[in-house]
Amino acid sequence: MANRGILSEPLDVDAPKKKGRVYQKIQAVAGLTVTHQASNTTGAIIRFAPPIVQLRDNRGRDHSFRLRDGAFLYGGEPVALVDPPKNAAPKAPSFTASGSVDPGEIPARMARASRIYVEGVHDAELIEHVWGDDLRVEGIVVQSMDGMDDLDMIVRSFGPGPRRRLGILLDHLVDGSKESRIAATVDHPDVLICGHPYVDIWQGIKPSCAGIERWPEIPLGQPWKEGIMAELGFHGPSGAFWKQLRNRVTNYRDLEPSLIGAVEQLIDFVAPPE
Repeated sequence: MANRGILSEPLDVDAPKKKGRVYQKIQAVAGLTVTHQASNTTGAIIRFAPPIVQLRDNRGRDHSFRLRDGAFLYGGEPVALVDPPKNAAPKAPSFTASGSVDPGEIPARMARASRIYVEGVHDAELIEHVWGDDLRVEGIVVQSMDGMDDLDMIVRSFGPGPRRRLGILLDHLVDGSKESRIAATVDHPDVLICGHPYVDIWQGIKPSCAGIERWPEIPLGQPWKEGIMAELGFHGPSGAFWKQLRNRVTNYRDLEPSLIGAVEQLIDFVAPPE
């Protein structure tokens, strides 16, 4: 018996054409945050010139994609991007505390095996305070080492590798310091150590946040945090002073450039651009 497949029946050339899916039309105004489905890239529209759409992601990187109905998500639904009216005012993109373009409400990425280690709890809290949105988008976990004297053992215990990178942020990483000598004992292609020149992460915050022109100089041998609080006339636990200081940081502009640069380097190292 002859095989009667789909092509064995006579074709109805007059049959109505099957309609494709109809997508909601969204005006592609500058600053609108959308997600390119195929690449899972989320960003703000910075250029709409069919057949090309250009997005800027929350790390400041630009991406160009071909325009196609349903290729982009808005509010979690596939849409058709269309030309905005000629007189439409561009929507200014919003920014995170770190200065990155805010991608809007998107789910946090599953945590990477890679990590960023910092010396103490205050370091971790400040990084979360300023870079928290970026960390969630990239799936980066920041952990406290509770000190760095045993840095070589900490690195070996972590077990770094190409898919398990380790970034380390150190205080007082200057020539001749204890921190620089200990950092020099670590040599691994999947480990990056960055630091700032300040004795403590507190100094990485601009003194204007504490209402002073510059941080007081504390003599060697005197506990630094206690000395700072005494100089500023603060009576209470260091945790209370830190909380007030941290909460006066509104964005990256309240931090010293050397600290900003070190953290950005570490984020790029453990979560390289895809």
